[in-house]
Amino acid sequence: MRTVLRLLVAFILAAPSSFAAQSNEIAPGDNLVVEGIPKIPAALAESASRYTHFRYGYLASWHPTKREMLISIEFGETPQIHALKFPGGARTQLTFYADYVSGGIYQPKKGGCFIFSKDTNGDEFNRLYRYDIATAEITLLTDGKSRNESPVWSNSGEWLMYGSTRRNGTDMDLYVINPLEPKSNRMLAQLEGGFWIPYDWSPDDSKALIYQHISATENNLWIIDVKTGEKNLLTPQEGNKQTAYWLGQFSKDGKGVYVTTDPDSEFQRLAYIDFATKQYKVLTDRLQADVDEFDLSSDGKTLAYVSNEEGIGRLHLLDLETCGEKPAPKLPTGVVSGIKWHPNGRELGCAHLLRIAWTAWCRI
Repeated sequence: MRTVLRLLVAFILAAPSSFAAQSNEIAPGDNLVVEGIPKIPAALAESASRYTHFRYGYLASWHPTKREMLISIEFGETPQIHALKFPGGARTQLTFYADYVSGGIYQPKKGGCFIFSKDTNGDEFNRLYRYDIATAEITLLTDGKSRNESPVWSNSGEWLMYGSTRRNGTDMDLYVINPLEPKSNRMLAQLEGGFWIPYDWSPDDSKALIYQHISATENNLWIIDVKTGEKNLLTPQEGNKQTAYWLGQFSKDGKGVYVTTDPDSEFQRLAYIDFATKQYKVLTDRLQADVDEFDLSSDGKTLAYVSNEEGIGRLHLLDLETCGEKPAPKLPTGVVSGIKWHPNGRELGCAHLLRIAWTAWCRI
């Protein structure tokens, strides 16, 4: 029976969706070889579909001045961007594409537009677009041919940095653009070797934190000068020892960065790297679990982070002045992801997965 159930799931995923409507039985896909397995009724596949299809959502971005947010949620075949104006409020769908839409990042300071990305017919070549709130007009910002990843707004809300394969279709170089003036698009740095994407801007927007992916066990963080494109390695590898740095964000004073890393540990831990000394200080040394993500509050005093404790997401608040834990909201047992502070520093948003997915926010 277990074999039949496993194959049923495989058939649902591999077989065209029209099979159930055209026949009383599920036919295996051409890539499956089946021997000695009984035929599976289409009615059983239809009943099982409630467990193989589910709706999910995540918090895309907070409005910089209002108590509103953009969320990505699937109401149909693909996720789209929606506006949510208050807790428990009705969503307002803003994008209507057959393609998968991701992002939805409000312009800082004013919030007059947001940036989103989508590919075409599943080609995975993401294009970047600007959505104007007042008019609902959508403007293509990239060339429509290359793969473009991880757009990050500057703190001023004037510039957007992103990675793109525009130069040769393979290497991910860094570009900056004023989204309100698409012709301002320019290459910031030509990069080779590994997968490069921007993580964050320094508080004064003069530098950027760049992530370089080499392998599952070796990743680097670089600091790049936004005016000159000169880059400096922040996390040199020691000898033959491979170290992974997965996440990074500038401190409020710009004198260092918060990261997740795994030196001398089997877990990804929160740490702080001081620019002056190039030394790192572990902030979650007592935690025996991976830190999956984190976000720094606008006043720079609190780090919200999520630990993966045997598959359960635990929300934590770290007081950076005392390095002690602060009381965190008690969420139901489940998976917590996409944590983001509102610029007011008093509210924290996240996606919480229990049986269904929804976007929530809470006061701290």
